[in-house]
Amino acid sequence: MKHRNLIAVLCLISAFILPINAELKYVDASRLTLIGKVMPTPENVYHRVDTVKYNDMPFQVKRLFTHSAGLVVSFKTNSPTVAARWTTKGKGVMGNVTPICDRGLDLYMNDGGEWIPVGAGTPSAGKAEQERVITKNLKPGVHRFLLYLPLFEEVRSLEIGVDEGSFIEAEPSPFRHTVLMYGSSILHGACASRSGLAYPARMSRNTGVNFVNYGLSGNGKMEAAVADMLKDIDADAFILDCMPNPSPEEITERTQYLVNTIRKYHQGTPIIMIETYMRENGYSDQAVHDRCTRQGEAFVKQYELLKKQGIKDLYLIRDNHAIGTDHEGSVDGTHPNDLGFDRMVEQYQPQIMRILKKYGIK
Repeated sequence: MKHRNLIAVLCLISAFILPINAELKYVDASRLTLIGKVMPTPENVYHRVDTVKYNDMPFQVKRLFTHSAGLVVSFKTNSPTVAARWTTKGKGVMGNVTPICDRGLDLYMNDGGEWIPVGAGTPSAGKAEQERVITKNLKPGVHRFLLYLPLFEEVRSLEIGVDEGSFIEAEPSPFRHTVLMYGSSILHGACASRSGLAYPARMSRNTGVNFVNYGLSGNGKMEAAVADMLKDIDADAFILDCMPNPSPEEITERTQYLVNTIRKYHQGTPIIMIETYMRENGYSDQAVHDRCTRQGEAFVKQYELLKKQGIKDLYLIRDNHAIGTDHEGSVDGTHPNDLGFDRMVEQYQPQIMRILKKYGIK
């Protein structure tokens, strides 16, 4: 009996110390196709902006641009199993987002022309290094995948695992054009339950257009140094969903420099400004209600002034209760939940695509 108990204990220990699947082989994800990048980032391939080159931006802006929000690995494999090993910086936990959204992975597979979610890389608490089988027992054949990276973490390394006898190869991006979206934590992805549900990611899968996520949680404030960085990006269109973060006074002071700077270097390129919805807690908190109202008024006024000054190819999408009127579209009174993001996509996507199609972006 003691001998059998010892064997059971040893088997249990082995289960914890052995790899999740000894038959898997791993490849560095940087060898595959990385979508969502619009500039090289020598320090770390999973950063969104070269923060050394653009060192004049505020510290918090530079820190947030190290987050991998909107970055996606595109690949194909005939493996029935897809796994991942990844390392993040290991910052503190954000209280209003899920661990999968914060520092996990989100895998989509193309099935008959439709992108469907097939598994998530759920991170363990308190660990920077993670290893997970994301999906298994897939039907035979070659499948195309999109692996969405964490929204609110800096990825230090990423490897994708497949069965030993299978192949894995880079797959070209399924998305066309480059539409740069600059904005707040809502654009960044708070508070989608997983990274593939952030609204730029959903619009990309819906339309085939590459909506690049330059969301900056709490810091989409239209600073001049950020405008000077955005002007260097070779984009087919720019979308400014940054109204939530700057104060009404900052909106008045900064909007014209941002728009004029982009326009100077991108003649004939559409610039779309989005008026943000009333915060859900603005229906109860009168100070929040007043701030949101004044932000909207300032944003719309700056748009109208720019149009009067002759700025062409400039558009404004007005808010029409973007997250709904039943007061169920928010996680925390500020950020959308998955229902709220769904409603935002329903409202924004048709308006954005109507504008973009005028410029051959479809």
